[in-house]
Amino acid sequence: MRKRLYILFVFVFVVNAFAFSQSKSHRFTIKDYIKQYNKIAVKEMQRTGVPASITLAQGILESDNGNSTLARKANNHFGIKCHSNWKGKRIYHDDDRKGECFRKYRNVYESYKDHSNFIKKGQRYQFLFKYKTTDYKHWAKGLKKAGYATNRHYDKLLIKIIENNRLYVYDSKRKRKKIEDIEKEASVKLADVDNLYIDPFKSDVKQRNRINYIIVEKGNTFYSLAKKYELMQWQLYKYNELTKDSILKVGQILYLQPKRNKADVRHKYHIMKEGDSMYSISQLYGIKLRKLYKKNLMKVGEEPNVGDKLWLRKKRRK
Repeated sequence: MRKRLYILFVFVFVVNAFAFSQSKSHRFTIKDYIKQYNKIAVKEMQRTGVPASITLAQGILESDNGNSTLARKANNHFGIKCHSNWKGKRIYHDDDRKGECFRKYRNVYESYKDHSNFIKKGQRYQFLFKYKTTDYKHWAKGLKKAGYATNRHYDKLLIKIIENNRLYVYDSKRKRKKIEDIEKEASVKLADVDNLYIDPFKSDVKQRNRINYIIVEKGNTFYSLAKKYELMQWQLYKYNELTKDSILKVGQILYLQPKRNKADVRHKYHIMKEGDSMYSISQLYGIKLRKLYKKNLMKVGEEPNVGDKLWLRKKRRK
């Protein structure tokens, strides 16, 4: 009897471990994020008056759909920094400046609650509450005006996320009820289908240096790829250190997440070959270009010679 219980325990442990590893490697989409957190956003709207659409859009934008380092390591979905009045746990992360202090939460709900309080109690945000919770455009423009983020297009980005994903339905009780009824009806229809199986992990997304990426294929454009992977075009440009006039080439690596400060532990250096460039190496190993220059004590724009050793993890000695 004990032996059978032990085997059962091991089996359950292995299955759970496998499921956990799968979920850790799975990149959350905008749809995943909305499904996971819309109820919390609505609850906070009812408590404080901050529109659910605004909260969700900010969470999506600031946390990269819950995939960012701050979201994963600190449950911080809104990029709120420590400030002098913060008494809770902290995490240090490179943002506008190196090693900035950000708030760390026990769970995502704490992050949402603190975000609502941050806006509700912040003196510079008080004028926002004269707008209705359904007036997401004025709220978005107001957040930009109040200086919530440094991005000049912050309001436009929020509005685009809200309208592309119909987040405004969560600001209205009547519209919420309608969408809940549609979701219930859809779930009933799915249950009636025989042998229905959806594999959420089947994808052409690969991973390098713990960053999701794809290989560009014929016919791909920034617009089509942004739409397919539920990103915005500016994110593809930023993550791959490209400009708006860049042209995609078949076979090139295109990252769906920000590159890292150094290469995977297996790759300490790279010997330059014919055709290599600083940019191609930064893409090959998933390292930010400026960090690659810094590690090798080079000025931005310089290129090494064929045969030179390029350090990928540690700083080259002088």
